[in-house]
Amino acid sequence: MRRLASHLLLDGGRAVPRPVVTVDDTGRVVAVEQWERLDGDASTEFYAGALCAGFVNAHCHLELSYLRGAIERGTGFAGFARAIGAVRGGFAMEERLRAIEAADARMWHEGVQAVADIVNGATSFDAKGRSAIRYRSFAEVFGLNSSAEAARPLLQYPDTTLTPHSTYSIQDSTFGDIVADSANDPLSIHFMESDDEAALFRGEGSLAAWYGRMGWQCDFLGHGSPARRVTAMVPRGRRVMLVHGCCVGEEEYGIVAEHFADGVTWVVCPQSNAYISGLRPPVELLRRHGARVCVGTDSLASNDSLSMVGELKLLSEVPLEEAVAWATINGARALGLDGEIGSIEVGKRPGVVLLENLAFDSRGAHLTPDSRARRLV
Repeated sequence: MRRLASHLLLDGGRAVPRPVVTVDDTGRVVAVEQWERLDGDASTEFYAGALCAGFVNAHCHLELSYLRGAIERGTGFAGFARAIGAVRGGFAMEERLRAIEAADARMWHEGVQAVADIVNGATSFDAKGRSAIRYRSFAEVFGLNSSAEAARPLLQYPDTTLTPHSTYSIQDSTFGDIVADSANDPLSIHFMESDDEAALFRGEGSLAAWYGRMGWQCDFLGHGSPARRVTAMVPRGRRVMLVHGCCVGEEEYGIVAEHFADGVTWVVCPQSNAYISGLRPPVELLRRHGARVCVGTDSLASNDSLSMVGELKLLSEVPLEEAVAWATINGARALGLDGEIGSIEVGKRPGVVLLENLAFDSRGAHLTPDSRARRLV
């Protein structure tokens, strides 16, 4: 048994002072208490900072870890997409596998308990099979000439399901096949990361120009907008994770929220958005509507690290206890894992993470530039 004590417990949107969390040798939480005096209790480990459950990285592309630093910042959305295609063939398999192993190990050390991981191939599965992190893999179908069949071989790997890449990159027939194939699983869809996505449905913008130069035709533009395409193609009761959402406004939010009710989760990746375009996720809008929000890191192709604390630092307008809930229990709920992880409750094995180098004032705890997370359990 281990007894872990700190100044604060951040759990499920609450800030609980003076926590003592007791875990057994398997990592199962057996007690959550508060302390008055710790003097003389040699069995208690005291840590300066705040305790929280292990993080859920709600959007990652682990297989792209080898592209760290390979793509210039600020290329914009279409420029980034073109750059990925131009540089990804220049790395040997050994480099790719080594980068995956290193990124996985770093995430575990920094407190990540589970990952919603996007895959386009099989390169990451061996490392994930050995990892202590719990991975939920989404085999992404991408390309206007692609079919669901191309990604189906990846379903041989555990905890893997098909998902559409986005509303702009696959045809309606393929989108429908994917939704039908994995009817009981969540979908993870890149959604309105840039203005070009909505502009495409009007025949405008850089995506429309690119597709025109390539001679590509889209059979889905009649939906009128990304939001209306998602709601037309995905049944009302389906669980959906909509990723990025930088260009979502009141109208798009309302269309999606009315259709999916409680089934939609919004995943924000602020460091990736800053890297590619300088855009921000619609945090104020999502908070105003009480939306379920999760946090992802995206990939090292568009990020300097896969640090969840790094993401939270760019969400400084969100109270820390709320932001930690986004990065823990909300992600667990989106993946259907909240009975096992995401909060420090008796019977769960959520991991226990220490947030260090916080600032405390009358409003509560805050992250600082020096804040970091490290795993205790």
